[in-house]
Amino acid sequence: MKNLQDIVEGGAGENRSTGKASSCKPDARAPTSHSSLPRVLSLLFAVACGLAVANVYYAQPLLDAMAIEFGIRESTIGVVVTITQIGYALGLLLLVPLGDLLNRRRLIVGLSALSVAALVAVGFSPNSTMLIISSALVGLLAVVTQVLVAFSAVLAAPAERGRVVGRVTSGIVIGILLARTIAGFMADLAGWRAIYFLSAALTLLIAVVLFRVLPPHDEVKETIAYPQLLRSVFKLFLEEPILRIRALIAFLIFTSTSVLWTPMVFPLSQPPFSLSHTEIGLFGLAGAAGALGAARAGQMADRGWSQKVTGTGLLIMSLSWLPIGFIIHSLWALIAGVIVFDLGLQAVHVTNQSMIYSVRPEAHSRLTAGYMIFYSLGSAAGSFISTFVYASAGWTGVCLLGSAISFLALLFWAFTRQLTPTA
Repeated sequence: MKNLQDIVEGGAGENRSTGKASSCKPDARAPTSHSSLPRVLSLLFAVACGLAVANVYYAQPLLDAMAIEFGIRESTIGVVVTITQIGYALGLLLLVPLGDLLNRRRLIVGLSALSVAALVAVGFSPNSTMLIISSALVGLLAVVTQVLVAFSAVLAAPAERGRVVGRVTSGIVIGILLARTIAGFMADLAGWRAIYFLSAALTLLIAVVLFRVLPPHDEVKETIAYPQLLRSVFKLFLEEPILRIRALIAFLIFTSTSVLWTPMVFPLSQPPFSLSHTEIGLFGLAGAAGALGAARAGQMADRGWSQKVTGTGLLIMSLSWLPIGFIIHSLWALIAGVIVFDLGLQAVHVTNQSMIYSVRPEAHSRLTAGYMIFYSLGSAAGSFISTFVYASAGWTGVCLLGSAISFLALLFWAFTRQLTPTA
C-alpha cells in the first residue's frame, strides 16, 4: 500500500498548490495540471467509481422480486429506481459542489463510509417505505462517483484529460453493467437483499484504500460560503453555453437509457422466455462495448473531434432501437441493439464531460454537479415513465418512446452544435 501511495504522491505532486481563490470567476492563480496522472491512480479511480455507481443500478433486475415481496404493482415498482435517481440528483446539487470547497480526499472517504450505512439499511428494509427511504439515501451518497471524476480531471494534465476521464468513465460503465449482472446472480443465490450487503462490504474496503492512497492535499479551494457555492452552480448555467447544451443532451440520452433498462426485466422474466434473475442480469454485459466506446471517445475528444463523436453516437443510439424492438422474435437482436445503444451512449457521455471540463478549471466539481443533475433527472424520468408505458403499451410502446427520445437528442445536437464550435 505504501508503494502505491508513493507512486500516487509522486505523480500528482505537481498538481498541488497553496493559496486562496475568492470568487467563482476564473483565476489566473488557479492550479493547472502539468504532470501526468499515474496510471495506477486513474485505475483506482475507475474501480472506486464503478463500485459507487453500481449502487444506483442494483434494483433494476430485481424489481419483480421487490414487487412480489412488498406487494407493489408492476406499473409502479419503477418508483424504487426513480427515487434512487432523485436522491442522486439531490446529491449532485448538495454534495458534489463541496469538492470545490473541501478537501476532496476527506469528502470522498466520508461519502463512501456513509454509503455503507445506507446499503445496509436497504438490505434490512422491513417494508416498502423503508426500502424507498434507504434507496434515496443510496442514490444521494453514490455521487461520490462524480467527486472522483472531477478529482481525476483536476489531477490530469490538460493534454490527457479526455483520456483520463474516458478511462475513469470506463470504470463507471463496467460498474453499471456488472451491477445488473451480479445483482441478478446474487438474487438467485441468496435473495435480492444479498447484493446490498455485498456492496456494503466492498464499499467499506474501497473507502479504506482511498483513505490510504489519495493525495492528502488538494489544489486551491474556493473561500465562498456554502449557500453561495450552491448558487454558483446555477450561475454557471447562465455563463457557460457549453454546460447548458451538453446537460440537456445528457438529460435526453439518459432518459432514453432508463426507458430501455428499467422495464426490460418484465418481458424477459415472463413467457416465452421466463429467464432467471441471473440470466436477465447477463444482458447487462451486452453493453460492455460501451466501456470501449468511453475510452476511445476520450481520446478522440483530446484530438478535437468532439462534435463528430457526438453526432455519430446519437445517430447509432437512435438506430439501435430497431433491433431492440424485436425482443419477442430474437434475443440476439436485443443483444445487438444493446451493444450499439451503449456504445453510442458512452461515446456521447464522455465527450460531454471532456467538453465541459475544458472551461472554468476552478469549478470542475460544480460543472460536474450541474451536468450530472440533468443525467440523474433524465434517468429518473425514464424509469418513472417506462413502467407506465410498458403496462399500457407493452415492449413496442417502450421502444417507440425510447427511439423518439434518442432522435430528439440528435435533432437538438444538430441545431445547437454551432453554439459550441469544436472540430
